[in-house]
Amino acid sequence: MSLGKKVKKEVDKATIRVYTLIMQKQLSRSDLAKCFDCACFNIRKASRVVTQLFDGTLQPSGLRATQFTILVVLSEAGSITITRLGRMLVIDRTTLTRNLKPLSNQGLITIGTGKDQRTRMVTLTARGREAMAKAFPLWRKAQATVVKRLGHDRWSRLLADLSATVPLARAN
Repeated sequence: MSLGKKVKKEVDKATIRVYTLIMQKQLSRSDLAKCFDCACFNIRKASRVVTQLFDGTLQPSGLRATQFTILVVLSEAGSITITRLGRMLVIDRTTLTRNLKPLSNQGLITIGTGKDQRTRMVTLTARGREAMAKAFPLWRKAQATVVKRLGHDRWSRLLADLSATVPLARAN
């Protein structure tokens, strides 16, 4: 038997084993239906809807909701490291760096070297403060829309529940 035929025969055997394993582990509709109660699925779905609302409302300012949030945090925190900013926003470094790039390109923030060459410091610029101030009334409008649609009491409970969720996720 040639090497090619031998390899094909082994691949075929492996394919049959994988197919058999998959067929043995098929999930029932009731098992799959439980996924619709998934915390991740539902929180992300709600997050997408709220983000779309905020992005649409903030659109005239030229900022997205994620960018506005970063500017607000920098306004309060001052010049901070990318690592610390990521912790405050609960965003991994790669995603944060991707979100910082357009802000830096627009001159809304600066990213410079910290106390040593390995540390990067992020600072809100005067132009960034202006952009944030321009976007603030739009943010307030989006926020008021969410609170009005949910109702103040429900919003307060949701905010408390979301605030309690972050430390749970960090406990891993």
